[in-house]
Amino acid sequence: MLKFIVAAVGWGVIVGSASAGERATAVRAVQDAKTVCIFAGERLLMEYCYTEVPFKPYVKQLYSPSGVNVLRDAPHDHLHHHALMFALGVDGVDFWAETAACGREMNRSLEGTKSSSRNGHAVVEFTEDIDWIKPDKTVLLREQRTLRLHPHGDPAATLLTWKSRLEPAQGKDAVTLGGSHYFGLGMRFVESMDKGGRFFNPSGKEGEIVRGDERLLAAKWCAYTAAVGEKKVTVAVFDHPQNPRHPARMFTMARPFAYLSATLNLWKEPLVIKAGQPLLLQYGVAVCDGEVAAAQIERLYKEWLALIDAREGS
Repeated sequence: MLKFIVAAVGWGVIVGSASAGERATAVRAVQDAKTVCIFAGERLLMEYCYTEVPFKPYVKQLYSPSGVNVLRDAPHDHLHHHALMFALGVDGVDFWAETAACGREMNRSLEGTKSSSRNGHAVVEFTEDIDWIKPDKTVLLREQRTLRLHPHGDPAATLLTWKSRLEPAQGKDAVTLGGSHYFGLGMRFVESMDKGGRFFNPSGKEGEIVRGDERLLAAKWCAYTAAVGEKKVTVAVFDHPQNPRHPARMFTMARPFAYLSATLNLWKEPLVIKAGQPLLLQYGVAVCDGEVAAAQIERLYKEWLALIDAREGS
């Protein structure tokens, strides 16, 4: 059983995790003008880019407990694929593809990192305010984005919560979310994970074919196991039960590269957000070393929900 010790130090955070008789590993968050980086000792756990980005803030690197990065940023075949990113269509404006006609997610502010603990679980987090703007600089949507990193021990995982609160820009009565079948919280993997991987979910089904081998399946979580060099890793995306249209439509593709995203099925069912009625979305991303069984992912999903519930109840 792991126990977590938390202490805030200036702009950084120290989070120790150790069992009896073991020395705690310090986790610190470092923020500069462009990025927020979270380290375990001297080893990077996560890098988040929030300014001087082409079109959107995103998680550039995310590492397994043993130090394996699973994310790839701006590959040559799709320069607009930024590792772990969140993008939708808003009032007909595409925030995904990054062409001249596309919108931009622009940082308005970012709070310093914070730490907390409840029932023995530590959390490191930061919150960013983002304006979603049209090419003519009109603000369509405002987002409050909170990222939380939860140390987790059984099964060992780097566990990230992505929380987005969306509402129409000031002066707008409503906005309509839409877009392609893969729009949502999406993840592009490192190149070695593009071949020989395996997607799986609680039902064991493959889902509806959209085009080629691209599939959509309603699932509370979806996971992908593949190799990074000689090491296997398993990455899972979780959908919170309070998200609209839960379970999420999980988008997967394996050729010519691997991709996974949690979507709201906006290509078939556009979603209207009215002023004064913000939309709250919560997703989890877990990175584990090795090939992790579905039963272990299910347990990790339930433990993630318990962490969220404990946090919201604090």
